[in-house]
Amino acid sequence: MRGGWERVRGTTVTLGGEQQGNGSRRGALSTAPSQTIRLGRVQPQAPGHRTVYCNDREANLPVKFKGNSISTTKYNLFTFLPKGLFEQFRRVANLYFLMISILSTTPISPVSPITNVVPLSLVLLVSLVKEAFEDWKRMQNDRVINNTQVEVLLDERWESIPWRSLQVGDIVKVKQDGFFPADLLFLASTNPDGVCYVETSNLDGETNLKIRKALERTWDYILPGKAAEFKGEIECEQPNNSLYTFTGNLIIQKQTLPLSPNQILLRGCSLRNTEFIVGAVIFTGHETKVMMNSMNVPSKRSTLERKLDKLILALFGVLFCMCLIGAIGSGIFINKKYFFLNLYGNVVNQFDPGNRFVVGILTMFTLLTLYSTIIPISLYVSIEMIKFIQSTQFINKDLHMYHAESNTSALARTSNLNEELGQVEYIFSDKTGTLTRNLMEFFKCSIGGVMYGNGITETERGQAQRNGIKLSEDMKSNSHFQEKGFNFDDPRILRGAWRNENNLDIFKEFFRCLAICHTVLPEGDESPEKIVYQAASPDEAALVTAAKNFGFFFYRRTPTLIKVRESHVERMGKIDDVSYEILNVLEFNSTRKRQSVICRYPNGRLVLYCKGADTVIYERLADSNTDIRKITREHLEQFGSSGLRTLCLAYRDLSPEMYENWNEKFIQAKSSLRDREKKLDEVAELIEKKLILIGCTAIEDKLQEGVPACIETLARAGIKIWVLTGDKLETAINIAYACNLINNQMKQFIISSETDEIREVEDRGDQVEIAGFTRDFVKEQIDKCLEEAESFTNLVVAPKRALIIDGKCLMYALDPVLRGKLLRLSLNCDAVVCCRVSPLQKAQVTSLVKKGAKKITLSIGDGANDVSMIQAAHVGVGISGLEGMQAVMAADFAIAQFRFLTDLLLVHGRWSYLRLCKVIMYFFYKNFTFTLTQFWFTFQTGFSGQRFYDDWFQSLYNVIFTALPVIFVGLFDKDVSTALSKKYPELYKEGMRNIFFKWRVVAVWGFFSIYQSLIFYYFTASASRMGHNSSGKIFGLWDVSTMAFSCVVVTVNIRLLLTCNSITRWHYLSVGGSILAWFVFIFVYSGVMTPWDRQENIYFVIYVLMSTFYFYLTLLLVPVVALLGDFAYLGLQRWFAPYDYQIIQEMHRHEPEPTSRTELLEIGNHLTPEEARSYAISRLPRENSRHTGFAFDSPGYESFFALQQGVLAPQKAWDVVRRASMKTKSKPPKPPKH
Repeated sequence: MRGGWERVRGTTVTLGGEQQGNGSRRGALSTAPSQTIRLGRVQPQAPGHRTVYCNDREANLPVKFKGNSISTTKYNLFTFLPKGLFEQFRRVANLYFLMISILSTTPISPVSPITNVVPLSLVLLVSLVKEAFEDWKRMQNDRVINNTQVEVLLDERWESIPWRSLQVGDIVKVKQDGFFPADLLFLASTNPDGVCYVETSNLDGETNLKIRKALERTWDYILPGKAAEFKGEIECEQPNNSLYTFTGNLIIQKQTLPLSPNQILLRGCSLRNTEFIVGAVIFTGHETKVMMNSMNVPSKRSTLERKLDKLILALFGVLFCMCLIGAIGSGIFINKKYFFLNLYGNVVNQFDPGNRFVVGILTMFTLLTLYSTIIPISLYVSIEMIKFIQSTQFINKDLHMYHAESNTSALARTSNLNEELGQVEYIFSDKTGTLTRNLMEFFKCSIGGVMYGNGITETERGQAQRNGIKLSEDMKSNSHFQEKGFNFDDPRILRGAWRNENNLDIFKEFFRCLAICHTVLPEGDESPEKIVYQAASPDEAALVTAAKNFGFFFYRRTPTLIKVRESHVERMGKIDDVSYEILNVLEFNSTRKRQSVICRYPNGRLVLYCKGADTVIYERLADSNTDIRKITREHLEQFGSSGLRTLCLAYRDLSPEMYENWNEKFIQAKSSLRDREKKLDEVAELIEKKLILIGCTAIEDKLQEGVPACIETLARAGIKIWVLTGDKLETAINIAYACNLINNQMKQFIISSETDEIREVEDRGDQVEIAGFTRDFVKEQIDKCLEEAESFTNLVVAPKRALIIDGKCLMYALDPVLRGKLLRLSLNCDAVVCCRVSPLQKAQVTSLVKKGAKKITLSIGDGANDVSMIQAAHVGVGISGLEGMQAVMAADFAIAQFRFLTDLLLVHGRWSYLRLCKVIMYFFYKNFTFTLTQFWFTFQTGFSGQRFYDDWFQSLYNVIFTALPVIFVGLFDKDVSTALSKKYPELYKEGMRNIFFKWRVVAVWGFFSIYQSLIFYYFTASASRMGHNSSGKIFGLWDVSTMAFSCVVVTVNIRLLLTCNSITRWHYLSVGGSILAWFVFIFVYSGVMTPWDRQENIYFVIYVLMSTFYFYLTLLLVPVVALLGDFAYLGLQRWFAPYDYQIIQEMHRHEPEPTSRTELLEIGNHLTPEEARSYAISRLPRENSRHTGFAFDSPGYESFFALQQGVLAPQKAWDVVRRASMKTKSKPPKPPKH
C-alpha cells in the first residue's frame, strides 16, 4: 500500500473533500472558494471536485470521506430532550403556558404551580412520546439497513461486511436482486458487453428496467484476482442531489476516460437480470444521491390553522383586557378604610395602599396565572390527533377511493392539510396520465405526405355528439390487429402492403426510425408474440410496438448494437436480421424536446434519426421538400383536433468526415467536468440540422374512466379547473371538450403564437424582433380579451368563459408588466387551458393564483414534470400512474384516478373542514366559559386574585373532564351522507366561503359563553346565600365553587351534543364518561386529605353537598337555563336562516341511504371473480341507520357489511366487537296453530 501513500504525499485537503496537489492536473482542478449551498442533509462545496483512489483505503484516509452509515432519525439520546422541547415550545401556546407555569411558582400566584404544570406536562408528554415512537421506528429501520451485508474485495478475495463499514474507493460485488449499498462506478458485469439492468423504483417509482454500461476498459475486472489489480483514480463532482446527471473522469494507467450517468449505479436501486456486478464506491452514506433527495416535502400549513393563530391572538387580547380591568380595579379598591383587611404596618407590595401602581402591576401578573385557562392548552394536541386518525383511518381506507385494477388505495402523506381539502377553489391539472390513462396506442400516422389510419378517436366521437351527428360503428378491416400499444387499422400498409405504395424508401426510413431511435429494452423470448418492451414512457413502447407490427421487429439491444428483424424489405415474405451499430444517442429532455440516434448500417451508411415535437423538428428541417412539410403540418393539425399526441420523424445522411469531426467535439463535451449537459446540447445542435422530414405519428391516450362526470361535479361545487399540459393547442382544446371542461356555449378567448403574423416574423430569424413582436401581440390580445371578459360581469345572465393560451404567449404574459392583467383575465374565466407549457411555467401559473388571488389551490399530476406545480400549490395531489412515483412522493395526498377527487374533496375535505371548525369553536367556548366564571368572582373579592376553583379542578378541566367528547366530534360528526355530499356538490361552497369559521361565528359562541358563565356564577353563588347544609351551616366558597364546577362540566358536555349533526354511541359514551369521571374524581379527591395537601378546604365537600336537596335542584336547573339560549338560537337559526346542509337534511330526513345491490348485480356480470369481489366490497353500504356516524363508514367494518350483502370479505378482529354490540333482531311471531 506504500504506493498509495506516495501518491497523496504533498497534497492539501480542503473542507469540501477536494485535493489540490502540486501537479498540473491537480492545479487545473483548483477553484476559488464558493458559497456553500444546502442540498438535503449535507453542504457540498460547489463547484469543487473530489478525487477517489479506487481499491486503496490508505490513500483515501487523509481526505476523511463520510462513512456509509446512515441515520434518518431526528434525535439521539443526548439531543432528544432539548431538541424535542425546543420543537414543542416553538408553538406560541406552549410557550405561553411555560411562562404561566413559571409565574405560578412565585408568591404572587394565587394558584398552586400544579394547576398549570400538570396540563402542560401532559401535553408535552403526549407530544414527546409520539416523537420518540416515530424516531424509534426510524432508528430500527436504519439499523436494519446499516447491518445489511455486502461483499467487498479485501486481500484479493470477497468478504462480507455490513453496509455501515463500507468506505469510499472500496471494490464491491452486488448479486442479482441485491440493492446497491452506495453510489458505485460500474466496472464489470457477468453479462456480455459489460451491461447490467437496474430497477430504480426506490428512487423515482419507475419499475421499467434501465440499462447501464461499464466502460470497455474495465470489463475484465470481474474476478477477485483481476479486480485487485484495479488502481484507477476517479475525479468527479462533489455530492449533489441530481439523480440524472453525473460529471467525472476515470484515470487509469495515464488514460483519461469520461464518465456519464450510464456508468453510475445509485444507492437504493436494485440489480435485475444480471448474475452479479463489480463496482467502485464513489459516494457513501448521506452523500449518496438518494439520501440527498430525502428532504421532507416543503412544510405546508392550512389556511384554517393560520386563522386559528389569529383567534389565539384575539384570546390573548381578551386575556390582557380582563387582567387590565382587574389590575385597575385592584388599584382602586385597595384602601385602609377597609380595616378588616389589616392593611397597616408591614404589608406586602401587592396589597400596599401607599403604592397603588405596584399593586396594579402585581395584580395583573396574579390574574394572568388565574385566567390562564382561557387559552386551550390541549387544542393543538387534540387537532393533531383528530387529523392523524382522519388521514390514516378514513382517507387511507376509504373503499370509494380504492382502485381495484392497480390494487391502489388513497394515501394521505400528511395530515396537516385535511381541512384544506374542504376549501379548494382552483384545481391545476396535468393532462397526460392525470385526465387520461397514459396507455398509449399507435392510432394514425402520416408518411411522405399521405395520411394512414381509419379509426375514430374518443374525442371525435365527443365532437360529433356535441354537434348532434350520429357516427356509424367503426368497421374494422380484415388486416386490423390490436395489441397493447397498437390500435391501427389501414390495409394499405399493414401486413407488408406498404410495398404497393409509392416511394418505398421513405416507408423504410419511417419504420427504421421507429425501430432504432429509442432507448427501449426488450425482455423475454425473442419472438413478436412473447417479447416485452421496457420503456421509459408509454409513448416509446407504443412506437416500437408499431414498428414490430409493420414488419420491423426490434428484438435485441446491446450497448453498441440494435438488432431488427425486417420483413418484406427486399421482396414480400423475405425476413432479414439486420444489426445496426449505435454510435451516439442524443437523449430526450424537456429542453431539447427531441431524441436522436446516430447509427451505422451494415453497408457502412451513416444516418442520424431524430424524433420529437413538431415545433423543434420543423425548425431544423432542410429547405427542400416544402410540399411534404406543408401537407404534414395540415395532418398534424388534424391529428391534434382529434385529440391525438403527435411526434415528427426526420433523418439525415452523414458523411464519414462530417461525423468524425463532429464526434471529436462530442467526446470533448462528454469529457468536460464543467457544464457538461450544456456543452452536449450545444454539440447536438451542430448535427441536428438540415433534416429531411419523413412523416409524423399520432398516438391516442384515452380519458380515464369518470373524468367528465368528475369535472362536471367539481364545477357545480364552484371549483374552477385549469389544465396545464405540454401538448399542442388543438389536442389540449379537444381533450378539454371531451372531459366537459369546455363546451360550445362558452365564450372562448384563445391567445396563441401560431398566427400568420408571428410565423412571418419568425421566418426572418431575428430573435430580438421576434421577442418584441410577440410581447406586443400578447399584450394586445390580453387587453382585448380582458375588456371583453369584464364587460360580461355587468350582464344579468353572462355566458361562461374559457381562456386558452400556449406556452410561448404564456412566457411573455407572466412578465411582471402583464402578470396582473393575465391574473384578472384568468379569474374572470370559468376554465383555463394552458398548452405547450414547461414544468417551470406550470409552477409559475399555480403561484400566480395562489399569491395573486389569495385563493386556495390544488395541483394534481402524475409525472416528474408535475412536481414543481404540486409543491407550489396549497395542496398537492399525486396520481400513482405509469410515470413512476415522483409526483406521489412530492405530494400531500395520493390517489389512483382523477375521479377520486370527488370523494377526496366533496366528502373527506368538506367533512374535515366542518369537524375542525366545530372542534376549534367548542374549545374556545368551553375555555372562555370556564374562565369567565372566575372573572365574575374577581369582582366580589376586591380584585385580590382569590381563586374560585380548586387547583386540581382547573388542571384537569381540559385534559380529562372535557377532552374526549370533542375528539369524537372531530372524528365522527357528519352533516349529510357520502351519497348526498356528491349528489349536492353545491354544499362544498360553504367551505369556500369559510362560513363556519368567521368572526361572526366566534362572536355568537362568545356571546353564549358570557351568558352561560353569568348563569353558572350568579345562580350558584347568589342563590346559595339562602341555602344551607344538613347541619344548618350556610354554603362556603368551596361548596359553591364545587357546585358551579359540576354545572360547568355537565353543561359544556351536553352543549356538545347540541352541536352534533350525527350522534353515535361514542358520543354518548364519551359525554357520559366525562361527566362520570368528574364525579368519581371529586368523590375520591374530597374524601382524602394528606398533611402536605394545600386543599384542606375541599375535604368532604361533595359529601356535604350531596346530602342537600339544593345541590340536585341546582344540578338540574342550571344546565337547563344555561342551554336554553343555545337551544332557542339553534332552533330559530334552523327555521329562519338555515345553512345549505340543513336544507338537505330536511329534504332527505326520511330517506334511508340507498344501497347499490342492483347496480352490483348489473356490473358484476362483466368482471372477473377477483374484480367482482373488489367491486362488491367497494360498493358496500356505509350507513345502515340515521344514527350511524362516520365511525362505521370505516372500511374496518367491511366484513360485517359484506356478510349482510352476501359478499366474501376477510374477517377483522374488531368485527366481533361490532357484531356483539348490535341488538338482537326480534324474531318473527310464530304462526298460530290450527
